[in-house]
Amino acid sequence: MIRNFAFCLLVSASVWAADENVLTEVGIAEFTEAYQAWNEKGFIKAAATFAQAPESFTSQYWQSTANFHRLLFLLGEPATDKSRRLSEQALEETTTSLERAVQLNPDSGESRALLGTVYGMSIAANPLRAVWLGPRVMNQAKQARTLSPDSPRVLYLDGMSRFYGPSLLGGKSQALELLLAAEKLFEAEASRPAGPVDPRWGRSTCLVYIGMTYDALGKPAKAEKYFRKALAVNPRDRLAQDELKKR
Repeated sequence: MIRNFAFCLLVSASVWAADENVLTEVGIAEFTEAYQAWNEKGFIKAAATFAQAPESFTSQYWQSTANFHRLLFLLGEPATDKSRRLSEQALEETTTSLERAVQLNPDSGESRALLGTVYGMSIAANPLRAVWLGPRVMNQAKQARTLSPDSPRVLYLDGMSRFYGPSLLGGKSQALELLLAAEKLFEAEASRPAGPVDPRWGRSTCLVYIGMTYDALGKPAKAEKYFRKALAVNPRDRLAQDELKKR
């Protein structure tokens, strides 16, 4: 009887793991499509798929990543009462989701980088929050760099934050240095095979931000070069397309 019970537990655990792997891989495919096409409904769909998987750091990380990109999508929409309300709701959801991811795996540099970026977005939405969130932004960014120094997404998110942040954080010059370093890490990452749940998002957007930073520094030729490099990586990159239309 004990042997049968142990066998049932083993089978149940195997089914549980299989369900998690299938749902997570389906969600990653949905997220990748949404990211490449920059589609809000796709991000929502992916987040819902990850939410159906048994809770683990992997499913939580990917759910948070889908939520984060939906938040970015909403922040890029024209400002209306509705878009502001949706953005604030998405900001709360994303913050909660990322805080849970960090709880599940405190050593995840990418989760900490995302969380620090979201804290910075909270400050941008309401500068009064800087009193208690400012130190959290710096702490999460520092830990992210320490834990995952070779992650291109950690450097990309840090560079993007400095692009939008105050000059005391280094301004556009510091942002460019970080983004160019991230570009090299993305290139190295692309040369290696990816596992089924390994992150591979961010490369084309990083290239766009390099272009935007060059634009801000008065170097339009270099900016256009990077917008076109972004489209070579992702021909559907909406931000790169929009920037080239301004030329």
